[in-house]
Amino acid sequence: MRKLLLCSLLVLLLCLALPCAAQEPHPSALAAAQYGRATSLQYAVCEGNALLTSGVVGDAPEGALYGIGSVSKVYTAAAAMKLVDDGLLALDAPVCEVLPEFTMADARYRDITLRMLLDHSSGLMLAGMKDAFLFDDPQDTTAVDGLLGELSAQRLAAAPGEYSVYCNAGFTLAQLAVERAGGQPLIGLLREAFLSPLGLEDTFACAEGFDRARLAPVYWPAAAPARPVASDSTTVTGTGGLYATAADLARFGAGLTQSAGLLSADALSEMAAPQCERGLWPQDAQDDAISYGLGWDAVQALPLRLSGVQALVKGGDTNQYHAALVVLPELGLSAAVVSAGGSSLYNQLLAERLLLDELAARGMSVVETAVQPDFPAAPMPAELTALSGTYAASTALLTLAISEDGTLLLTQDVQGTPYTQSFTYREDGRFHDAANTASLVLVTDEAGRTYLDQRAASPLPGLTTLGVANYCCQRLPENPVSDEVQAAWAARDGRRYLLLDAKHTSQVWALAMPCATVALDARAPGYVGANRIASETLLEAAVQIPGAAGRDTMDIAVIEMGGVECLSFGGYLYADERIAQPLEGVTQVVIAKDGYARWFAVDEALDGKTLHVALPENGSFSVYAADETAVASSRAYGDTAAPLAAGGWVVFAGEPGTAFTLSIE
Repeated sequence: MRKLLLCSLLVLLLCLALPCAAQEPHPSALAAAQYGRATSLQYAVCEGNALLTSGVVGDAPEGALYGIGSVSKVYTAAAAMKLVDDGLLALDAPVCEVLPEFTMADARYRDITLRMLLDHSSGLMLAGMKDAFLFDDPQDTTAVDGLLGELSAQRLAAAPGEYSVYCNAGFTLAQLAVERAGGQPLIGLLREAFLSPLGLEDTFACAEGFDRARLAPVYWPAAAPARPVASDSTTVTGTGGLYATAADLARFGAGLTQSAGLLSADALSEMAAPQCERGLWPQDAQDDAISYGLGWDAVQALPLRLSGVQALVKGGDTNQYHAALVVLPELGLSAAVVSAGGSSLYNQLLAERLLLDELAARGMSVVETAVQPDFPAAPMPAELTALSGTYAASTALLTLAISEDGTLLLTQDVQGTPYTQSFTYREDGRFHDAANTASLVLVTDEAGRTYLDQRAASPLPGLTTLGVANYCCQRLPENPVSDEVQAAWAARDGRRYLLLDAKHTSQVWALAMPCATVALDARAPGYVGANRIASETLLEAAVQIPGAAGRDTMDIAVIEMGGVECLSFGGYLYADERIAQPLEGVTQVVIAKDGYARWFAVDEALDGKTLHVALPENGSFSVYAADETAVASSRAYGDTAAPLAAGGWVVFAGEPGTAFTLSIE
């Protein structure tokens, strides 16, 4: 479910749960798996093309394939830089020169360059992700094919090059540019330029005919006990759609070093440079987990930087798989970790741990944690109290209260419960927590935007230290609206809107009940979450935060279709929950010509009964409890029956004309 208002801003917690006690002989790999509850994990360390070490944790065989998610972006950047080396692309030329069909409603799109796509500074909002994550449907091209159409109706969130903020759409657009200039699909370019020269035979694009039985099994806890789900199909190749073993991934990383000779020194230097610093970026933020290069999430990593070694880092997460790649370009070393379940963050820290251990084994001095100076408390400038107020990231609201005595209270909702952290003003001009493990300062840029800058170093036992040095949220300026506009949104407060147009193979149906809820908050008048109320029918993305806290912003439009109010955003359409019909007495459901999903509500009369469905070939159904958790999914689990509970929901999706036969016992 997508809430339009709140989710916890995890980066501000600055602490993570400890793993269970390790009972296996590979404690670092076990720790990473246990932190994220991965069911299997695979790792490899390479020097050049030579495999130094590898291992497996969990229930997947040694040669299993994993989706590498957004680590695919490094491959896209490498392919782009190969074409730059060959004179077929120019890093700083407008993308529309290569793709003249690329247009937007915002004339500034003409200034977007290939560099801006690869360093996340294009200014694009969320686009091109509709039906990107499917079950066992590898040939679908909806997400990539739909990108240019989506962008043609969008504005930009910021001027091209103004700042770098994580952007998936930029890499799908880069894929299109690379394929146009290179004259073949991205995977073909990758095979010619990198995979074949490196001897990588276990790397594939989703649409390729590889043996899908090799994919590591994935288990989702939609019903107890957790059950294996259908095979993954992430269809946006350049953004997140490659599959590989850890060994292949590590060897590819090592191939992006000068000794491999696959890219020019200039290309590798551009990829490894802190491109994010060309625009708005926090000062002295080299220890953050993000410092965008071209394709890379970071061109420094705290523990390796302290040891005097540059590290190039990229993580990737899909609904099923998680991956991390860390490369030490000066030493030709590379580590990769892939997992089913888990998290790219823990995989990244494991990869760093493996590399640190390799350096230590070679006699290098390894330093993992920076010493935090302990400054005494000091009188606070009185004018800072005026910066109290409501702050937002793209998916969270926070309340910041600064007292004259130098106390800063930061409050956010964590899983529906208010969570407050206290900080005290100190001599260095920052607010510190009592343990001196985290600090905050308020920064106002030339455009008048105020950001909360956070710093911390969080060691994870068994792995290594995570650095935090970023803008985590932005102060929301006042946004007065008329009584009529306010009344229109007040009438929608608390209303759910149900997803209509995801493909029947989409993973979105099985994750949780796919709906959007409008939620007003007294702390942010004139806003719905981080979106500014622009009119009775439009919410505009309001935050402009470099890094990750401002990612996936989108405008949200209210439209009317056949007398039904709908929300349109992210390429999808959601209809007022009142479209749901009572399930009682229904024996057949047919998908209409418009192809929209059919929703039904479960009332008290059906509580405790079981729904049985005769499944058609081109359709699926899912069942949700009253708390909107997924109870059953025909596409994910092969369910043909499901228990019903009062207050729950059932949805049927499929191609036009698809018919489902039902019985309830």
